[in-house]
Amino acid sequence: MARLKTVTRSSKLGPEERADAITALKEKELDILVVGGGIVGTGSALDAVTRGLSVGMVEARDWASGTSSRSSKLVHGGIRYLEQLDFRLVREALIERGLLLQRLAPHLVKPVRFLYPLKKRVIERLYIGAGMLLYDIFSYTGGRPPGVPHHRHLSKTQVMRSIPSLSNDALVGGITYYDAQVDDARYVASLARTASFYGAHVASRVRVEGFIKVGERVVGVNAHDLETGEKFEIRAKQVVNATGVWTDDTQSMVGERGQFKVRASKGVHLVVPRDRFQSSMGLLLRTEKSVLFVIPWGRHWLIGTTDTDWHLDKSHPAATAADIDYILQHVNDVLAVKLTRDDVEGVYAGLRPLLAGESDQTSKLSREHIVAHSVPGLVVVAGGKWTTYRIMAKDAIDAAAAALDANVPKSVTQDIALLGAEGYQAAWNKRAKIARAFGVHKVRIEHLLNRYGVMTDELLDLIRETPSLNTPLPGADDYIEAEVVYAATHEGALHLEDVLARRTRISIEAWDRGISAAPVAAKLMGDVLGWDAARVEAETNNYLKRVQAERDSQLEPDDESADRVRLEAPDIVSSK
Repeated sequence: MARLKTVTRSSKLGPEERADAITALKEKELDILVVGGGIVGTGSALDAVTRGLSVGMVEARDWASGTSSRSSKLVHGGIRYLEQLDFRLVREALIERGLLLQRLAPHLVKPVRFLYPLKKRVIERLYIGAGMLLYDIFSYTGGRPPGVPHHRHLSKTQVMRSIPSLSNDALVGGITYYDAQVDDARYVASLARTASFYGAHVASRVRVEGFIKVGERVVGVNAHDLETGEKFEIRAKQVVNATGVWTDDTQSMVGERGQFKVRASKGVHLVVPRDRFQSSMGLLLRTEKSVLFVIPWGRHWLIGTTDTDWHLDKSHPAATAADIDYILQHVNDVLAVKLTRDDVEGVYAGLRPLLAGESDQTSKLSREHIVAHSVPGLVVVAGGKWTTYRIMAKDAIDAAAAALDANVPKSVTQDIALLGAEGYQAAWNKRAKIARAFGVHKVRIEHLLNRYGVMTDELLDLIRETPSLNTPLPGADDYIEAEVVYAATHEGALHLEDVLARRTRISIEAWDRGISAAPVAAKLMGDVLGWDAARVEAETNNYLKRVQAERDSQLEPDDESADRVRLEAPDIVSSK
């Protein structure tokens, strides 16, 4: 007889757990059903389940497959919002930054240092310095230390010593400050897995195709399991719509006019090898429209972003040649040796869900979030920033809980660390001993600890059982075969693209964008998921078509052309 688990479920999130979740979604009425598996949806599921509510969450594609895997990968206060006098938003985000760094996910969220180059000697240093001081002060207002050093003023000589690749006439000095960075897709997958651990019934590749209403009240959804083709109903006392840029589309299924509109703003980032220019820190550069970040990212730099309106396919926003040229032009303004298209390893485009306002410029639209009970039984949460996802989730579940008859406890997610976080510092301090015990290089252990935290033990167990799983993937030496197997068995990866684009970041970090790794990874996934040879080949070919379509779209001059070319590669499972 199976042991009854009264507090938690398995820490795995694999095919069996997905099947169990779908069975539960079909058979019981939930307190809360969350629609959308991005950062806000997964955060909402964790918030609700840790209040003692019965919770389900469905996502039409893979966890974080939309906006939440294509951000600037920064956990930050948003220093540019100081200039817009949005002090509340900046303070809130900085408090969350400290919480993420020190309590919730120290294995995934890391400090990163930036330089703001100064062009004017006195006035600009005073003006920007005052903003940086305010930024530091806000970061101390959450009742705990900020987790990062405060800002510093540097002379031109000090800047050039730290960043020799800067053009000599690009600055007269600089100010450095700290924010934090995160692998956004890995964080969301970990959040979904943590919600499952606490008892939420979570399933990806389940599309909501309509809402069930009794009178004017929403009492559930019509769901479609895209993996099996099965259609079923999910009943819930409250449904939370956390679908980001798809908010208006989801709301239209209810047959009610939304109380607000969400506009999509496209942001493009380039990935460049770390050796293309020398710097011990990142850069924050002003542009005529917004700001441009140059962000250290392992053996790479992330450079972005753009900020333009997008009205085309939301699932696969496409970068154009113009987007790439825009970013290269602005970063080359400060570099002594200019970057070219040949230096670009990877490109990715994502959409920000902005609350539509009076302004026609997306860079001016609000990064605030809104929670509304649009119709009885349906809570909508929209807008906001990646960094403040926990606050957005708390506000959404507060609204849903207020409509439940029960006396629902307050949010406790400020104290709920992600799986892998508890004991991470102790494991990090033992990394050399762990490496010796398993005969693995210390750098490899550091890589695993910074992706899996203490769950690294589970990967090392796989390697102990099958030593060949310590082999690096072709064309992507940072990742080993065990990570592919683990993604399929423990992290909810159902398709090759899930692994190469989100559980790892091979699709943007490898020069060939994962073409060499694809057949090997597909075979590894197939061995644990029961794929036959035809399925392995289909998954591989589908991924190769995706890579080619992305590359071709990035040669097109405008959004319409790029969108048309990108859509020539179909999804492995249609979510439309």
